[in-house]
Amino acid sequence: MAGAGMDDQTKPTIPGIHHVTAIAGAPQDNLDFYTSTLGLRFVKRTVNFDDPTTYHFYYGDSLGRPGTILTFFPWPGAQSGRGGAGMAVATAFSVLESSLEPWMDRLAAAGVPFDAPTERFGAPVLRLRDPHGTEVELVPDAGPGDDLSPLGFHGVTLAVSPHEGTVRLLADVFGYDWVGEEEEGGGTRIRLRAPGGAPGRVVDLLTSRAHPRGLMGAGAVHHVAFRAKDAASQLAWRETILEWGLPVTPVQDRQYFTSIYFREPGGVLFEIATDPPGFALDETVDELGSGLRLPPWLEPRREWIAERLPKIRSGR
Repeated sequence: MAGAGMDDQTKPTIPGIHHVTAIAGAPQDNLDFYTSTLGLRFVKRTVNFDDPTTYHFYYGDSLGRPGTILTFFPWPGAQSGRGGAGMAVATAFSVLESSLEPWMDRLAAAGVPFDAPTERFGAPVLRLRDPHGTEVELVPDAGPGDDLSPLGFHGVTLAVSPHEGTVRLLADVFGYDWVGEEEEGGGTRIRLRAPGGAPGRVVDLLTSRAHPRGLMGAGAVHHVAFRAKDAASQLAWRETILEWGLPVTPVQDRQYFTSIYFREPGGVLFEIATDPPGFALDETVDELGSGLRLPPWLEPRREWIAERLPKIRSGR
């Protein structure tokens, strides 16, 4: 597999992850953890466009840039999910070099359980879980400094078996480079990486056939979204994926980006989302996350929606 997808150096490539979306339980617990404990910015408070009585929370860096955005649908009382085959099972953030010890101190002080750091492809990885069971990893692969806020995505881990179709999609269609493989937990961890310097370039595949099928619910990742620079690029990717033989949804308006969805050969739900228009579409950068934002087609129902959403403290 080494060198797969590298025959045509002019071929368009996906630069990295746009966002990751997961399911959570109580909204306030989710908000407190990702803003106060993990140090992300509350970028957008909106609703699930398909179920507007449910929040859709977005967290990211100070500007809400693609490559930093972790989003949640929080359902109070949601049944616990389970990461497994056909799902993303971990989301990794980049942190500063030599910061794992301060991070462990911070997590311990907050009462957050975590595993001792382990080495993966030559770098230490700190694994933890949020209050509803979503697995988060911290990987020191950025420069020196003393800020403990995550600096954007490092990558994601997908549980897929068989894995060959996923590798071909990432290498031959997305343009990812083969990095290598390591034995892990009775299976194999395969790493591919997008060329360039964008955040979220790493996709790891866990290939153990012992993985049970994943179960959607609180703590489970719903989908992984990759970046398209604009609408024209997104349409080109849609045609490419259709030609590759995978069904793809029509373009869907998500207010802050447009999206297409498809299941990759290993069963994980993928999205390709545009970078524009971005999260400052309906708020200034200073205002990001300050109030409930609705798309134009839901605005006439604002009062009805607001009455049915759980009350939260903003986290700002």
